[in-house]
Parts: sequence; structure tokens; C-alpha cells
Amino acid sequence: MGKLTLTTFLTLDGVMQAPGGPDEDRRGGFACGGWVVPFFDDATGEFVDENFDRAGAFLLGRRTYEIFAAYWPQKTDPEDRIASRLNSLPKYVASTTLKDPEWAGTTVIDGEEMQSEIVRVKDALEEGRELQVHGSGLLAQWLLARDLVDEMHLMVFPVYLGGGQRLFPTGGLPTACELASSRTTPNGIAIHTYRPKGRATFGSFD
Repeated sequence: MGKLTLTTFLTLDGVMQAPGGPDEDRRGGFACGGWVVPFFDDATGEFVDENFDRAGAFLLGRRTYEIFAAYWPQKTDPEDRIASRLNSLPKYVASTTLKDPEWAGTTVIDGEEMQSEIVRVKDALEEGRELQVHGSGLLAQWLLARDLVDEMHLMVFPVYLGGGQRLFPTGGLPTACELASSRTTPNGIAIHTYRPKGRATFGSFD
């Protein structure tokens, strides 16, 4: 049995929208796309490679899938660990609109059976392999709301933007987590791995 992991680039104020480029996602008039680029360093790249090394399959939202599908199939260097895994491993897209994906190894899942299909795919993986979610903000929120995420890699960049889509929206489930690991890169990117451990509890110092 594998596990479902979520990897997300975040700003200090929790924004995850359009980390990779100005035109990646301008929904809501977002004009700060590409905020990851000035800070990305070799140590961050090493973590990303390590993460992809554990992949057994990928689960993506439609928007993230289309961004990936427009880029990674053209990368054929077998030494590129990200490309080799994205191009060779099974990919599942949560979408009600995508009908005929062209990227080899892609399966579209939607509707009432989506949750059971995600669990089935995860459980079919070998021990130590991961069903990995990268970005995919709306899908990530859907998974978190149903307690389907086993582990979160939150890569927090030293910048705040004041607006944009956030990973943890207002109205989400109050959830406690345990810190599994943490590291900081030379450019100040804090990489925290958390495991959800159930509903949050509350108390008083009085």
C-alpha cells in the first residue's frame, strides 16, 4: 500500500497561485505569477528530485495537468528525474471537462467514483511508493476536506503577496498535524513535511 502526498509551493501568506510564471494563472486578476523563480536554488531542486524519486503515480487537477502536459513530454533526457517519471508513470486527472488526454499514460477520473478510485490507485501502489499531487489547488482542497492526504510537503518561500488563491481556504476542516521533517535552503525556503493526525483540539492557558 502506498500513500497520497501533496507537494505545494507557498508564500508566507499561504498563496499557491501561479508560482512558476506570470501567465501561469491570472484568475481573479492575479498579477504576481512567477514568485518562486527569484528564490529557487539547488537545494530546493534536490528536494524536488528526491520527492519525484518516490513517485508511483501522479494525481493532478486539470489546470496543473495541462501546464505539465504542454512541457514535460518534450523533455526526453533519461537523466532528468522529473521528466522520466512524469512521462513513464501513470497519471490521473481529476476533471469533468477533459475528455481525450494526449499525454501517454493518462486516465481521467471524475464523478461519484472519484474518491473510491483515488483510494484504489493509492492502495495498489507498492509500499514506499506515492500517489503524488503537485500544485492542483482545487483538487488539493477537495482531498484535504475528505482526509485523503497522508503527507504534505509545504515549500514556503520568503515572500508574501497579499492576495491570490490559498491552499487552506476559509471554512476548511480544523486539522492537527505532526511535523515529520524540516529543512531550510540557502535562499531561505523552508521545506516542512507534515502528516495530518485528526481534528484539531483547543484549550486555554487559564
